[in-house]
Amino acid sequence: MVSFGELISTTIIAEYLNHLGINTLWSDARQLIRTDDHYREGRIDWQATQQEIKNLELRIKNSYSVVITQGFIGGTSNHKTTTLGREGSDYSAAILAYCLDAESVTIWKDVPGFLNADPKFFTDTVKIGQIPYNEAIELAYYGASVIHPKTVKPIQNKGIPLYIRSFITPEADGSSIGDYKTIVPETPLYIFKNNQILLSILPRDYSFIAEDNLQVIFGILSKIGIRVNLMQNSALSFSICIDNNPQFVTPLIEELKSMFRVRYNENLQLITIRYYTQEVIDRIVANRPILLEQRSRTTEQLIVPV
Repeated sequence: MVSFGELISTTIIAEYLNHLGINTLWSDARQLIRTDDHYREGRIDWQATQQEIKNLELRIKNSYSVVITQGFIGGTSNHKTTTLGREGSDYSAAILAYCLDAESVTIWKDVPGFLNADPKFFTDTVKIGQIPYNEAIELAYYGASVIHPKTVKPIQNKGIPLYIRSFITPEADGSSIGDYKTIVPETPLYIFKNNQILLSILPRDYSFIAEDNLQVIFGILSKIGIRVNLMQNSALSFSICIDNNPQFVTPLIEELKSMFRVRYNENLQLITIRYYTQEVIDRIVANRPILLEQRSRTTEQLIVPV
């Protein structure tokens, strides 16, 4: 059902462009982007996808001014519809760009570019003018909502620049992701993930958490399809922070309880700060208790009650 928004809206746009006299082809992305049958997070079959897109390019060469297709959706080899995950339209653009050796990719948002924080939480956001590929991958992995975590890698592989611009002010420069050395300007970047749950997993016999325990835990996470947002290991426990989705969390806890002791805290927020200072951390935490903390040279991550 969720694929029909893309299919209907692109049909309307294609028909409107043709009505204006712009020679436009509507193309079904389910016939172009080939995936496996992991329906809500389809994994790309790159060889088949590249062949389908090249075939379309050859068929329509010099025949149309515009080609309209869909983001977010793909199809299996036996013609079943799949989707590519959250913000999957950006990922679709990157897939098409990679297969077509595009000069650039532009994604249009309701913000002026890549901001250092979500404007829903901050009134004094800073627009980042240029972002290296590796920095964009890091930020997307941590949960920056402006781009899909998988969007950057295909375009990085071919050195294709990605522009983030605003459809509200389309004449503005926006932000660019490319083969840069540093982020400009270098300023603290904030990413918030709400509705988190922190699970602490402990052996029943109070023994050490060993590699065989971790192998079992990660096997269960993989089987249920859970992505870990943060993890930390100690001698006696293994803690993970994940999205608190009952559809996945409830069976996870039940299966873990058959082999381990499980404790958990709900209604939490995962805060990630790139290029932090202690002053910035203190301001963001605002005297809330820190349940778990990890710090590297450039990144601070904290789990706190909402």
